[in-house]
Amino acid sequence: MGMTMQDWMDIQNQLQEKYKGIWEGDSPETAQHHLLYAVEEIGEVSAIMKKRSPQAVVRDETLRAHFCEEMADVFMYLTDVLLCCGVTAEEFEQAYQAKADRNLKRDFSKEHQAYLQDS
Repeated sequence: MGMTMQDWMDIQNQLQEKYKGIWEGDSPETAQHHLLYAVEEIGEVSAIMKKRSPQAVVRDETLRAHFCEEMADVFMYLTDVLLCCGVTAEEFEQAYQAKADRNLKRDFSKEHQAYLQDS
């Protein structure tokens, strides 16, 4: 059984409540900070990929666990950004599905053909 976006948001709300007064909270004013924290965590994921390689993440259980932990940090901060901006799980899920549906119908090679040609 997988987690839903609502599960992720509920967990983040629980964490924010537990660390109220210690963490800066989820409000529109703190959204940019959460986004920057997510970027920092993406940097940590990138470092794993650069220093060890994606193949190592596939093969090495210890590295894979560390990679998953860092990816969880990324998703947690991105979920906080949504919470800061008052986005609901349903709203995000609808936007995600709509974007996925559009991408499934796109022809990226054709769309980017102009960029691949010399001017």
